[in-house]
Amino acid sequence: MKQWQSYLERQKSEYLQTKYPRDLAADTVVVIPCYDEKELRLTLQDLYPCATPKTKTLVAVIINSSVRSGREVVLQNRRTYEEVIEFAAENNTDTLRFFPLIFENLPRKHAGVGLARKIGMDLAVEHFLLTQNPEGIIISLDADCTVSPNFLTGISAAYRQTDKLCCTVQNFRHRVENNDPQLENAIRQYEQYIRYFSQMLRFVGFPYYLHTIGSAFSVAADAYVRVGGMGRQQGGEDFYFLQKVFALGRAEKLDNVFAYPMARHSDRIPFGTGPALQKITDEPDGQMKTYHFDSFLVLKEFFDLRQSFFKQDVEFIKQKISRLHPAIIEFSEKSDVLSGIEDSNRNSATYPAFEKRFFHHFNAFKIIKYLNSSHQKFFPYDNLSRQIEKSIGLF
Repeated sequence: MKQWQSYLERQKSEYLQTKYPRDLAADTVVVIPCYDEKELRLTLQDLYPCATPKTKTLVAVIINSSVRSGREVVLQNRRTYEEVIEFAAENNTDTLRFFPLIFENLPRKHAGVGLARKIGMDLAVEHFLLTQNPEGIIISLDADCTVSPNFLTGISAAYRQTDKLCCTVQNFRHRVENNDPQLENAIRQYEQYIRYFSQMLRFVGFPYYLHTIGSAFSVAADAYVRVGGMGRQQGGEDFYFLQKVFALGRAEKLDNVFAYPMARHSDRIPFGTGPALQKITDEPDGQMKTYHFDSFLVLKEFFDLRQSFFKQDVEFIKQKISRLHPAIIEFSEKSDVLSGIEDSNRNSATYPAFEKRFFHHFNAFKIIKYLNSSHQKFFPYDNLSRQIEKSIGLF
């Protein structure tokens, strides 16, 4: 746990002034960022019956606002803080503790869900360090979620039963605000897209294909520290963070453990569920457009060659790539893919080491960059339903 202390020393001290209560030496800390949320109590009520006397759980609510937040948001946050205090007084037990923290006037540049999640998770690391718990688990949840009855026990069991588990990814199904049929149509398509994209990443041979949703993952505290903690992005922080954790070690998908986020239009973040829903509902036919199935087939052809690249000279690798689809050839030239393969060869004595380094260079960010680039010229965006039909039978 030595590196934990050095990690904490590198973080902004003003966010670590308040400590989580040490009289409860928690095994698990659930971190819930909360901004202008009127129905947080539903989340807390759902978590309450999930806990068991076998493990000690701290539910940390990180209520946050920025220097740009309006007066109504600040007042709602303060009401939420008092509500959590009241809920905690009524429901805290020897093995379950609800604990709110409120942060106001966060800096304009970084304020948002990423920073709030990071503050809560950094404080969890500090809590585990102070209570000398190297096996601590951090669960990420959102303030608009309900959960399945086995939410806490299922996650805890996964870490007990799987050696050196770095993280878990929970299943998900969105609830729909006001039972809006248009929103229902959009969110079910978006859920299909998340699963389609994950399946296609798996199909092409990418090892880190699990979905990345902020309200549906957990991470071992030690793994959290080893990847440098949560980022402060104002959206997409879960994606950036989890890609690093997936590359670190073992991750497990928990199909029978669910988070149920609320589907609603939102302009709080530049990308993610809210903006995606708006984009779908803006489509004239109400159908989500997505990456063409053929673009993944082309990518698979490239990834399937990776073993033949191992310990080969540049000219050989160039020749192999030159026989591929023009989308890959053009992207390879624009993104200097060849130098990544050369680096992987220079720094790998064995093929497994080469493959890991290869996917470090051709990571999820580069895959998305390739997909976006190739759809400008070589592949048309098309209805999600048609692309899913094409993928049936692959898995």
